[in-house]
Amino acid sequence: MTGDGTRTIASATARTPAASAPPERSGAPTRAWRNRLLVVGIVLAALNLRPAITSFGALLEEVRDGLGMSGSVAGLLTSLPALCFAVFGVTAPRLARRFGPGAVVCAGMAAIATGLLVRPFVGTTAAFLLTSGLALAGIAVSNVLMPVIVKRWFPERVGSMTGLYSMALALGTASAAAITVPVTDALGGDWQAGLAVWAALAAAAVLPWIPFVRKRGATSGEGAPESPQRDGEAQGEPAGQAPALRITRSRTAWALAVFFGLQATAAYITMGWMAQIFRDAGVPAGRAGLLLAVTMVMGVPLAFVIPRLAARLPRQGPIVLALGVSGLIGYAGLYFAPAAGAWAWAVLLGVANCAFPLALTMVGMRARTGGGVAQLSAFAQSTGYLISIPGPLLVGVLYQHSGGWGLPIALMAGLMVPQMIVGVVAGRDRTVEDEAAG
Repeated sequence: MTGDGTRTIASATARTPAASAPPERSGAPTRAWRNRLLVVGIVLAALNLRPAITSFGALLEEVRDGLGMSGSVAGLLTSLPALCFAVFGVTAPRLARRFGPGAVVCAGMAAIATGLLVRPFVGTTAAFLLTSGLALAGIAVSNVLMPVIVKRWFPERVGSMTGLYSMALALGTASAAAITVPVTDALGGDWQAGLAVWAALAAAAVLPWIPFVRKRGATSGEGAPESPQRDGEAQGEPAGQAPALRITRSRTAWALAVFFGLQATAAYITMGWMAQIFRDAGVPAGRAGLLLAVTMVMGVPLAFVIPRLAARLPRQGPIVLALGVSGLIGYAGLYFAPAAGAWAWAVLLGVANCAFPLALTMVGMRARTGGGVAQLSAFAQSTGYLISIPGPLLVGVLYQHSGGWGLPIALMAGLMVPQMIVGVVAGRDRTVEDEAAG
């Protein structure tokens, strides 16, 4: 920002008072307005990063009956988010360099809105998969770019902004789980309308990102009214960008990728199957959706607290272990008494699911530069989601062929142990730039 200040002083010296810009057009108010709008955009984008998944999970049985899905195909659908996040997430840094992160997130929100609006009415399983993939592609690129945007626009507030973003994400996740069934009932039991209503929220999220869409030349500040460095920061191309890291040389990057993958496995199994676990245990559909919402809503306060706490600690291993123990107790409860202690297990698994905002915070902390964060975010999320693909599908296959939830729940609990181990490694006080250089 020194260069920005130098240019501002020089420019002010060159102008006479009569030629000075009016106060309302000065750089500081403009930046303040853009920052406030960006915060609104981040919150609205985060609200839309999970309803496509949890709304489907709440109506899984109705969708299966309506489209004639088997348990294995339903398992494939619950694995689809991880597949799309792995495939499309890796393209996000390249798209951001070419078009700017604002334009990519704006397009991502439009893709989510389109996919959610169309998919309930396509009539076939294959088309449902395809249109779900469109929405999930929009989620994938936005997932990767959120930590990048936070790091570059709010470098002194990574913990608090990550907490705000994670809290909004958890709120959107919980809201879709909690109200999709009641909304569907209010619409006459039409599951198609119950799924389609979430397109409206995604359409609203497009609007605040429109001012951040720039022509390609503006990503480096050419022809832009603001300074090259400042506009570059806004669009994702900082001046003097460092060469790409050899990210695969970093043990921390690999540990963070595996941690991300295992927590994503647990999260998507929970979002896709937890309501069905409770329903099969005799819990009514509406209450099962509410229990899923409780699990998701635990992330609202904790997703704000955990990143702030993690940002103050040199090592995040103790937080990783605390979340893992909560998950193990929750899975044990689902195994032995799913209906009797349903509320307690929902709360404990909600605490365990806060490994996601912790992982996002560590992405911002394990790299020193915006470019390093972009590479680490893309690598950790794409590799992690690739790792998580088999989990939900395997749960569906085990459920169908074993005729119960014993084996799937044992699988979930077993995966929690390596998640804790690699999380401790990822939480060490290291940076990927140092490890890649070494």
